[in-house]
Amino acid sequence: MGVDSDGDGTEEHSWAVDPEDEQGAAVVAALGRQMRARREAMGLRVADLAAAIQYGEALIYKVEGGKRIAKPEYLDKVDDALKAGGLIRAMREDLSHVRYPKKVRELAKMEALAVEVGAFTIQGLHGLLQTEGYARALFEMRQPAYSRDEVERGVAGRMARLSIFGRVPAPTLGFVQEEASLRRPIGGTMVMRGQLERLLELTELRNVTLQVMPMDREAHAGMEGRIELLKFADGTAVGRSEGAFSGRPVSDPKRLRTLDLRYGMLRAQALTPWESRAFIEQLLGET
Repeated sequence: MGVDSDGDGTEEHSWAVDPEDEQGAAVVAALGRQMRARREAMGLRVADLAAAIQYGEALIYKVEGGKRIAKPEYLDKVDDALKAGGLIRAMREDLSHVRYPKKVRELAKMEALAVEVGAFTIQGLHGLLQTEGYARALFEMRQPAYSRDEVERGVAGRMARLSIFGRVPAPTLGFVQEEASLRRPIGGTMVMRGQLERLLELTELRNVTLQVMPMDREAHAGMEGRIELLKFADGTAVGRSEGAFSGRPVSDPKRLRTLDLRYGMLRAQALTPWESRAFIEQLLGET
């Protein structure tokens, strides 16, 4: 009997396929066909493979049918059982990309190319600033409620984007956060304490600037919503703001100047990076 036989258990040992992600679904289906072909070439039934790898038959059918994305440990066991010599293990990289929602992959790809990122966020913290606990709390409170699969995919995708902090050479990262977003105890006291501690760690990085927009400011250039700007090594850029150009991404220099102006004003109106760090330390002491 496989380890996921109680209930089906496929959610524990695999990830869901995003039905709206045609490219990702095609990759998962192709890799599933390869695994099935290898199994059949060895003359093994699904039941035989299930017994060998100690996973349920339902999971194998779904992975081979392109209905579920296999987790790395599943690929390792199947590679050994089918004596694939690393061919199935090599699928990890392709599957690691499609496990994240398409929009997250596209955003992460742009962030990976950016030499400068500037962002202003009002409600929650910017995705690049979030801890796993904070991100999970945000996804779990979504309405209509997300399934466990959707929560896990969302959290995994958000955490994968944090690789930007380890890039060499390091990109310049600037964030302006609304004070209210730092005071709202998303996930509860302990999650928020961990989040504030993470923000303080990030302020120690030489390529990161974090500023707080205090609630007592009479002038506020970001009242129309969040702003995000990504600039690339070739001099091009892309930006987006909820309150400009219908919220769509823009790359036209004239429109980018509008977003640049607003973001520059926000930075001037916000607390300085040193004042912001002191403010976060104070909040942490109160939490």
